[in-house]
Amino acid sequence: MQKSRFLLASALASSSLFLLAQPAWSQDAAPQATKGAAEADGDEIIVTGTILRRTDTETPSPITIVTAEDIDKRGVNTVQDALQLLTSNNGPAITNSFTANGAFAAGASAVSLRGLTTSSTLVLFDGLRAANYPLADDGTRNFVDLNTIPDDVIERVEVLRDGASSSYGADAIAGVVNIITKRSFTGIGGRVEAGTSSRGDAGNQRISLTAGIGDLDEKGFNAYISGFYLHGSQLRNSDRPYPYNSDDQRGLCFNGVCGPNNVINGFDANGAFPNLGFGTTASTLFVRPFDATNTTPQGRNQMLNPALGCIRGTAYSPTAAELAGSNNGAVPTTLCQQDNTKEFGVISPEIERLGGTVRATAKVGDTAEAYFTVNFQQTTSSYDGNPATIRARAPAGILFPVFQNNSGASNLTLPVFVCPRGTTAPCTAANGRLNPNNPFAAQGQVARLVGRLPNIFEFNETRSRVYRAAAGINGSFLGDGSYQVDGVVMHNDLRRISEGYVYIQHLLDVVADGSYNFVNPFLNTKAQNDFLAPRNVTNSTSDLYQAQVILGKPLFELPGGKVQLGVGGSIRYEAIDAPSANDDFNGPTQRYFRLNAFGTKGHRTVKSAFAEIGAPILDNLEANLSGRYDSYSSGQHSFSPKAGLKFTPIKQLAIRGTYSKGFRIPSFAESNALPTTGFVTQSRANLPNNFLNQYGANCNNGPTGVCPTYITAYSLGLTQIGTPNLKPEKSRSFTGGIVFEPIKNVTLTFDYYNIRKTRAITAADTTPAVAAYYAGRPIPPGFTVIADSPDPNFPNALPRIAFVQSGFINANTIVSEGFDFSATGNFEFDNGIKLTVSGEASRIEKLNTKFPDGHTEHYAGTLGNFNLTAGTGTPRWRASGEVTVEYNAFSVTASGNYFDGYNLSAEDQGDVAGDCGQSNGFTPCNVKSYFTLDLNTDVKVNDHFDFYVNVQNLFDRLPPIDPVTYGANNYNAVQGGTGIVGRAFRAGAKFKF
Repeated sequence: MQKSRFLLASALASSSLFLLAQPAWSQDAAPQATKGAAEADGDEIIVTGTILRRTDTETPSPITIVTAEDIDKRGVNTVQDALQLLTSNNGPAITNSFTANGAFAAGASAVSLRGLTTSSTLVLFDGLRAANYPLADDGTRNFVDLNTIPDDVIERVEVLRDGASSSYGADAIAGVVNIITKRSFTGIGGRVEAGTSSRGDAGNQRISLTAGIGDLDEKGFNAYISGFYLHGSQLRNSDRPYPYNSDDQRGLCFNGVCGPNNVINGFDANGAFPNLGFGTTASTLFVRPFDATNTTPQGRNQMLNPALGCIRGTAYSPTAAELAGSNNGAVPTTLCQQDNTKEFGVISPEIERLGGTVRATAKVGDTAEAYFTVNFQQTTSSYDGNPATIRARAPAGILFPVFQNNSGASNLTLPVFVCPRGTTAPCTAANGRLNPNNPFAAQGQVARLVGRLPNIFEFNETRSRVYRAAAGINGSFLGDGSYQVDGVVMHNDLRRISEGYVYIQHLLDVVADGSYNFVNPFLNTKAQNDFLAPRNVTNSTSDLYQAQVILGKPLFELPGGKVQLGVGGSIRYEAIDAPSANDDFNGPTQRYFRLNAFGTKGHRTVKSAFAEIGAPILDNLEANLSGRYDSYSSGQHSFSPKAGLKFTPIKQLAIRGTYSKGFRIPSFAESNALPTTGFVTQSRANLPNNFLNQYGANCNNGPTGVCPTYITAYSLGLTQIGTPNLKPEKSRSFTGGIVFEPIKNVTLTFDYYNIRKTRAITAADTTPAVAAYYAGRPIPPGFTVIADSPDPNFPNALPRIAFVQSGFINANTIVSEGFDFSATGNFEFDNGIKLTVSGEASRIEKLNTKFPDGHTEHYAGTLGNFNLTAGTGTPRWRASGEVTVEYNAFSVTASGNYFDGYNLSAEDQGDVAGDCGQSNGFTPCNVKSYFTLDLNTDVKVNDHFDFYVNVQNLFDRLPPIDPVTYGANNYNAVQGGTGIVGRAFRAGAKFKF
């Protein structure tokens, strides 16, 4: 708390870049003075979280409003990027950078309000539901992809920061993000911009054009058409300085302890040959001779083709002492030291987005207005990766964790003889020929082959095409009654392309018939390479159809005004068809190495009825009651009530509060998914010493422990299986807060929230199953533990775990509790200068999970919930602030973003919160906080042209070092965000005629 007090005091003292507040570019409406457009002209609007029409935005619920102008001031070029900066966005958010790091939901972006995962935040378009992204976050959670937002026709974004299931139904537990598009546009407008980093990379370009005719007030109609194109270049790890660009962590030192050298076949921190072993995943192929039975080694590993030398990396010849101390004589006399991250690592993918919108709005008679809109959006994300793998775990948790041959060996084996494909008899000298790939064939010895194919590279691309059409009419009836009818159809067509992944059966085929040249892979034809690693194309779809009717009517007068009643009904159909890109239906060899195996399919119809009463009891006291009933064709149903109260004792102060119940429906991925595996880093610190000591006398958790790479570079597969009979998650939430305007044009807010989610859907805690395996005890019921193949250097030791498999259950209780702060001030001076100061901060006080056995895990301020956040953690504070100075045609905005530090522990990984249990000892226990400053300038040339230049990350601050979080190399992908780009410049022009 001392740290947070210091931050708050500093912010208030500076009264500038770091005011703690609600989103820095947005604000809650003030009690009296701050009027929105609707209030100013008397028009009625519907605010997110209510179905009643009103002339202000001052509801009992806390609402953040982010306008297109706010986004422009900050120099942010997409709504998706702006939403990622919300301080209430925490924990398991999805950023575009995850696409380049093997994410299940590759190509997508999503927010996670209150740290409760992407599936507990509902995203709407103009108050209507949107189709989910076909792929699920971590293979389990469905969500709406923020990349489908048509940036250039956005009017504003309303973020409701409390539960809203009473208005919208499922998934609005943590809050609602409502994307509101322009109602009309007249004239021709657009922009052109381009940017790059100060290092000359991370280039980006954007162009847009919107044209509209008609005036709704004068002519009774308006129609506009808009289109845009946006491109961002791929950014590689090698484009950034150490340690983000290397597997070598020896330069990371703390209290005299330095990190390991994870470069393949590199030297350890003490300058010695690493772990007395041999790294087998370099891009140069090695072979080791074994006898004809493939059981007894006949020599060391050696390059398959010495003439090619080290294809990647640098050659090194171990000393006689190093060779003498190596394990089982496997180390070759010449090996290749290769830094895979420096060679192949990708920070963020190449992204290309384009789309268009057509909208027509017309008055119908004197009391109604109708609209029709069509959107098309295409987002393509792509990146290249590592050389092709010929030895790896399959990613679905099936009983085929590592490639094995018929003799049970754990490495790919080149036989003595090869025979034509289709030969069923044993291949011998009588019906075959000596294997041209096996240099030991003439001696009657087989060759175990290790390495990666240096001429075939992995490549991944997702192309998401979204088609959306919506229409509606609203108006009045019986004098003061109102009605609104809306319908929407949305379809997401997703194509995934994967190249450079080896198909296991084809690998077996070319090994058996000798048709692939392993000795010199560069001599293979394109047809041979395509056979070994055929292109994989998987098409997935997601659909949503919704029709909704809302009726409103004043009932009677109270001292504060008329009581409003709103009733409505909705029916929607939603479906997902996302086949696995790598299923094992035809057996373990009829599939690819390394490709994610997630797949799901399902559909359901949802019928809903809802009602709301708004009662202005007194001039300064407003009450609101609402409720909704949802019935699913899949058998679930739920009733969600909500109550709100707002009290304004004086015009400068409003006190507000809400209480609600909500639910989250089980996702298609949770109900119907094929086995889905996510990988987490298994810390050596969590492995018992009796297990570690099998891998060398000094391999332990002590300060001098030296273990082979097999143990130290270890990812554990957590495989989850769809469970059809899951119940909806239930939630209870309440908020309480104040909106205070001490003087004109200065607004302060404070809001407390508390969300309690029960029957939370989860895979059971895997810690007991892992502990039981390593202790040699029976595996607990409900789990399947699949062992990896043994370390070739320690064939008789107990293998590490490859996968832990379990189903989903309704089991846990999750509590999220915290505070939001905001401050805004608008000042005008006699010399014509205008000053706007605003800021936001959100603090997670508590994010806990209570399990059926009664024990509770605490995640706030740590890397937990590790399994849900990909180790990106739950920082307690997020904050941002901005100052805008305007003078005549010139304006400048300085914006600051703060991301709190956190402890390297995670209770769902067996730690105690704050004990630094995930730390490897060579970095501090607490990852530092992170602050960046952006600067945006704008010059209004005339009424038609604006020119702007912005600098992101002005002081070129790269993210704090975090070697534990995965999804990024030595930093946190969410905390680092776009900060890893470093200082970046963007310039552009806007025009309007």
